[in-house]
Amino acid sequence: MIPLAVLALIDSTSFGTLLIPLWLLLSPGRPSPHRVLLFLGTVAAFYFALGVALLSGLDWFTSTFDRLLALRPVRFAQLGLAIVLVVLGITIEPWTKEGKAKKAARRAARGPSRMQRWRDRAVSAEGSAAGVVTLALTATSVEAASMVPYLGAIGLLTASGLGLGGSALVLAGYCVVMVLPALVLAVIRFLWHDRIAPFLHRVEGWMSRNSGEMTAWVLFLVGVYVLGDAVQALDLG
Repeated sequence: MIPLAVLALIDSTSFGTLLIPLWLLLSPGRPSPHRVLLFLGTVAAFYFALGVALLSGLDWFTSTFDRLLALRPVRFAQLGLAIVLVVLGITIEPWTKEGKAKKAARRAARGPSRMQRWRDRAVSAEGSAAGVVTLALTATSVEAASMVPYLGAIGLLTASGLGLGGSALVLAGYCVVMVLPALVLAVIRFLWHDRIAPFLHRVEGWMSRNSGEMTAWVLFLVGVYVLGDAVQALDLG
C-alpha cells in the first residue's frame, strides 16, 4: 500500500488536483466552500469511475499487452519510445534562466497563455455550480492520459489479486488521497482567510511558473523507466 500512497501524493500535485483548486481558493473575495468541495468531489469521482472502468477491462488488455511485449520488434519500438520521452524531458523546457526568459517573452508576445486562460476560467466558474463541474470534468479529461502515477497505480491494483471489489475500495482511498492536500488547504483558507492567502499565492505562483518543468521531469523519469525495462527485456545491458 505504501507505493500506492506515494503515487497518490504525487498525483495530488497535478494541474487538476492542486493548481486549479488553488485558483478557486484565491478568487476575488471570500471563496465559496461549496464550489471548492464540488470541484474536488467531481475530480475524485471522475478518477474513481475511470479507474473502475480500466480495472474492469484491464484483464483482456493486460493479457494482450503481455503477448505483444513478448515480441522483439515491439520491444525495439518500446526502446524508441523511451528515447523520445527522455529527449522530450530534456528539451521540452529550457533549463537556463536565459532560456526561460526567452520562452516567457515568446509566450507574452502570443497573448494570454493557456495557463492564463485556464486560470480565468477557474475564477469565472466560481459563480456557477455547473461551471465548476464542467471545469473539473474538462481538466481531468485533458490530463488523465498524462497522469502517469495514476496509471501506474491502476497497474499495481491489477497485479494485486484483490479482485474488482477490493481494488475498487483501495482505488476510492487513492482518489481521496489525490484531493486531500487541496482539501486541507481549503480548510485552512476558510478558517484563516486573509492570513493564509499570501502563502497560497506563493504556492500557486511557484506551481504556475514550474508546471512546464514538472511535466518535463515526469516525461524524463518515465522515459528512463521505460528505457530500462526495454534494455533489460532485450538483454542489451
